[in-house]
Amino acid sequence: MSDVSETREVRLLVNGREVVRNVAVRRLLADFLREDLGLTATRLACEHGVCGACTVIVDGRSVRSCLMLAVQAHGSEVSTVEGMADGDRLHPLQQAFWEHHALQCGFCTSGFLMTALELVESRSSTDEEGVRQALSGNLCRCTGYANVVAAVLSVIRDRA
Repeated sequence: MSDVSETREVRLLVNGREVVRNVAVRRLLADFLREDLGLTATRLACEHGVCGACTVIVDGRSVRSCLMLAVQAHGSEVSTVEGMADGDRLHPLQQAFWEHHALQCGFCTSGFLMTALELVESRSSTDEEGVRQALSGNLCRCTGYANVVAAVLSVIRDRA
């Protein structure tokens, strides 16, 4: 059994920047990103992997960072919403969310953007039903989802 204070060195690429840190073996990836790296757009809400607010991309796949330990990300490439824009130029998904009014309070937006990013880059779903299914693991209490789906579909159409 590991000691609660036991630490391990983790090396990972976060938003294109190499990060090397000693972290407690029980530290969640979400806490590591938020508290250790200051990437606070990764939100913690349910802390059970149900709501999707903490979604980030690890090695090209969307994951719930509240369910993954930071040490599990060792050697991986991690992308958060802070890494999407190119300087002052928004990523096409961010721009589409803005144009389609796909956000309200903004709490869930980062998770939706990360989930949509995996979907758009994998080109696995290109119709409304597929987009709705892909986004079904992300919960929002404000938008009603229609504008989120419209924003994602607009990016898919633009990339076709």
